[in-house]
Parts: sequence; C-alpha cells; structure tokens
Amino acid sequence: MATARNALSTSDPTEYPVDDGVGEDLLQRLIAEVLRPLIAALLASRGDKALVGADQFIYWKQFAPTKSVAPDVYVLPGVAPNQRVRSWKVWETGIVPSFALEIVSDDHRKDADDSPRRYDELGVAELVIFDPDYEARRDGIRFRTYRRLPKRGLVLFEATNQDRVKSKVLGCWLCAVGDGDETRLRLGLGPRGDDLLATDTERATAEAERATAEAERADAERAARQRAEAELAKLRAELARAKPRRRSS
Repeated sequence: MATARNALSTSDPTEYPVDDGVGEDLLQRLIAEVLRPLIAALLASRGDKALVGADQFIYWKQFAPTKSVAPDVYVLPGVAPNQRVRSWKVWETGIVPSFALEIVSDDHRKDADDSPRRYDELGVAELVIFDPDYEARRDGIRFRTYRRLPKRGLVLFEATNQDRVKSKVLGCWLCAVGDGDETRLRLGLGPRGDDLLATDTERATAEAERATAEAERADAERAARQRAEAELAKLRAELARAKPRRRSS
C-alpha cells in the first residue's frame, strides 16, 4: 500500500518531472486559487499541521514516473505548511495526501474514470472530483466523492448535482458558488455548510468596513459632543445676561 514507506534507493537516475508543460484551464486555476488558502486557513485555525498544495506532481512508486497525479488541491498531513514542494515522492516520507481535489477539464472522461483508480493506487483517504461544466455534459455529475474503506480501497461514496458535498477529512462542506466562468468552490461551516469561511479579500473588506464605520461613529459622537458643548455655552451666556445686577447702597 502507498501509505507504507517504500525502501529507498541510494541511486536513482529516474527523472521525475515537476511540470508537464501542458497549459491549464484558467477556470481550474481560479477555483484552486480561491480554495487552497481557505483550506490552509481552516486547518491552521484548528491547530492541524498540514501542507496544502496545488498542482504539484505526487509520485508514489520509485523508478516509475508514470505512477503520478497532480491534484488541483491536496493536503499533506503532518508536513510544515510553508515547506517548498516542487514534486512529492511518497517513498521518501511515507506520507500520502489525506485529501485531494480534481477539477474536471475538457477531458472529463479521464478525470471521472481514470483519476479514482490512480488515487486509489496512491492511497489517498478522500478524493473529490468537481465538474464546473457538468450542466453542459449529457452525463455530467457536479460532485463525486470517494473515500477509502478498509479492505475495499477508494470507493464512490456520493455522486450528486447538489451545490455542496461534505468532506469527512476536512470536517466541512465544499460549496459551489457562482455560475459559468464565475464558478468557485468555498468552504462551508455549520451543520449544512451555510456559513461560508471568509476569504482574505472578504476579511480585509469587512475589516475596512468596520474601521470606516467606527471612524464615522467617532466623528458623529465628536460632532454631537461639540454641539452639546456649544448649546451649553450659549445657555450659560443667556443666563449670565438675564441675571439681575445688585444695586449699590
């Protein structure tokens, strides 16, 4: 099994590419760019040590460079989150991804049929295949979730066209938001995933809005205080003018 560390060879002339030289669908990249930091932030908030990567080659059999996958997003448990990864060789560490996401490309048959077999060989605990263009395909499925079961390997757990699926490994929901070229994947929290984890941009915007609201509130309070002080000064002046003067005897 890929989760067991393979024997290391002191001499390995095999070339393990770090780039396949093939262009990537921009929509795939945009979906991954939004999701990857969200997963990293969620795991960090829980104190889980893990590296969350995107689109690096993962090799699980030494001397066999064709035994590889390049997940659009993946999680390596127990690995420092800031570790640089050009490619990942399982036999060097014995660590395989606990979670992997594949975003379906134009070659949707490869993603739907070939990917589960390869990820099963790798030993991944959970695989989610997401098709942002499922409605345009005759047999399109929006989400397919595979989970590893004892003695059975990676098996299809759920296939649905709903807008979200539960990730057991991540402990949250993967939620599809937006339509067409605006489609993105977000992390949903709560019993049904209705609370979307905020992105860095959303947090920054919310913080800026809070700062603006606080500044406006402070300005309003200062203006109200100044008006009250002016009214009080005016009242004192009127009382002073109305006060009768004592006559001298």
